[in-house]
Amino acid sequence: MAISTKTVTGMLPHTSLNELHASISSFSNEQLQWASGYLAGLATAQTRVPAAAENQVAVHSAAQNAVTITVLYGSQTGNGRNVATRIAASLKQGGAVVQMISMLDYRVQKLKNEQILLLVISTHGEGEPPDDAEDFVEFLLGKRAPRLPDLQFSVLALGDSSYEYFCETGRQVDERLAELGATRLSARVECDVDFSKDAESWSQNMVSAVRDKLTDVAPGAVITPLHPVPAVQAAAKEHPVTAEIIGVQKITGRNSDKDVRHIEIATSGGGLSYQAGDALGVIVKNSSELVDSIIAELGCDPDDQVQIADQVMSIHDALIEKLEITQLSRKFVESYAQTACPPRLAGLLDPVRRKDLSAFIEKHQVIDLLKQYPPGNALSAQEFVDVLRPLEPRLYSIASSPSVFADEVHLTVAVVQYKANGEARYGAASAYLGRQLQAGDKVEVYVEPNPRFRLPADAQTPVIMIGAGTGVAPFRAFLDERDAVDAGGPNWLFVGDRTFADDFLYQLEWQRHLKSGRLTRLDVAFSRDQADKIYVQHRLKEHGEEVYRWLQNGACIYVCGDAKRMAPDVHQALLDVIGEQGGKDRQAAAEYLKSLRRNGRYLRDVY
Repeated sequence: MAISTKTVTGMLPHTSLNELHASISSFSNEQLQWASGYLAGLATAQTRVPAAAENQVAVHSAAQNAVTITVLYGSQTGNGRNVATRIAASLKQGGAVVQMISMLDYRVQKLKNEQILLLVISTHGEGEPPDDAEDFVEFLLGKRAPRLPDLQFSVLALGDSSYEYFCETGRQVDERLAELGATRLSARVECDVDFSKDAESWSQNMVSAVRDKLTDVAPGAVITPLHPVPAVQAAAKEHPVTAEIIGVQKITGRNSDKDVRHIEIATSGGGLSYQAGDALGVIVKNSSELVDSIIAELGCDPDDQVQIADQVMSIHDALIEKLEITQLSRKFVESYAQTACPPRLAGLLDPVRRKDLSAFIEKHQVIDLLKQYPPGNALSAQEFVDVLRPLEPRLYSIASSPSVFADEVHLTVAVVQYKANGEARYGAASAYLGRQLQAGDKVEVYVEPNPRFRLPADAQTPVIMIGAGTGVAPFRAFLDERDAVDAGGPNWLFVGDRTFADDFLYQLEWQRHLKSGRLTRLDVAFSRDQADKIYVQHRLKEHGEEVYRWLQNGACIYVCGDAKRMAPDVHQALLDVIGEQGGKDRQAAAEYLKSLRRNGRYLRDVY
């Protein structure tokens, strides 16, 4: 629909108004109504004084001696930021002076002056801090961190118990702050992937804990009561939209040992809005074949009723829609051992066999645990589901540009498949998207914004993109977007995969962009096409002189791919290039790269 800006008053700068107009110009009436309510809700959450008390003064916000509460977050995805936003809104509505800031943007020199500090921090990969928290954590754990006797704090740690070092970064931060003399407002709370309930409880406890801190006000002043408020708009994953599969196409060759699918999803009328660099959350359903196998192994009836939160349903439906059955976690194995008492499982849980347990968890699913370690006690359907984790949505980097595909979103999905005890096993989401769904089928999805992985605002900025495997997905979106807006900056793409003949994803599209001049350079690394394996990090170092020249000319670097191997290797290659080409020692090269990250010029989307 056409939207006029002529009657809008000057509440926004001209550029901001144009951006807003561009964002909503294609909205339907229903979408405009939703957006207006959403923005109104945001305004309410950020208002220090509720409307009912608009004639009163929330003196905490104005008093010069008011206690400032700092909410810091470090998050690889949007989870930490969302939790931090919610507690900051609750505190602000109660009249508190609140500063919410990413750890990446936080000046660590201010730490010694903080009075109340609430930290929301995730753990990435094998016990590592998320990218935007690296500098903060390094400073805090280092010798330069100051004593903090006047600080009161609390840590909400986000993690995934399927990894060995569950919530490790949160633990380190919590313990180090205590070592430096700070006082805990509450014990550290550790959240698994189903973090919503624990995070909400922590938020409410923190609001209560700081209530007494906001009492230093003038006699007779009116104090707005501090209280938890519900989220303005619950997390997007709690309100997915129903979209339609347009097509599912295999894009690896017949001789490839990988099965990668290009998936197109229609979003018209669904209320989805995204930017290049964002991720799509997919509400997953487990395989009915796998569910039937689990039920048979348990000896349950598929129609046995179980309660999941406040819902009662059959165990069959619960395992299909609600519960995680393709990923094991240490916590689940321990809970299963306590409940089912399988005779031989205690040996695997012996602390001296920690690595054996990690290896088992990585390559096995719930069905394998049941078969290899059958219950010693008869398990009821309810007892079994009680030890399972909730089935969480899966995130995929979006492979399309909204400027080119206005009513579609595209994904690049590698179907996870392997053998366990001689039987085929598949990843829940990748098999659901790549093997189960077909054109015309419905799927529930939502957009997970990724503001730390955006194209530069200046279209003239040079861009270096480094992707391996399905990590090229967002760069398909980036190049289409740069082409659609006729961005003048040069673009350099590094692509890595196994073989040229069978694994060169989107080859024709890269060649089209090369021919048109949109893609300035394309360098490829196919690891299995020669005796010595070659990866993208090798190509980076081969072209180190040119890479460094681009960096000196203001280029932004984007990295997407495997967090365990590819991303660290690329990081080291960049350090080597900067050191060798810039004549810098190891410390100076590391500081150069950190500076790029702090300035939004080194961005990673790794998984």
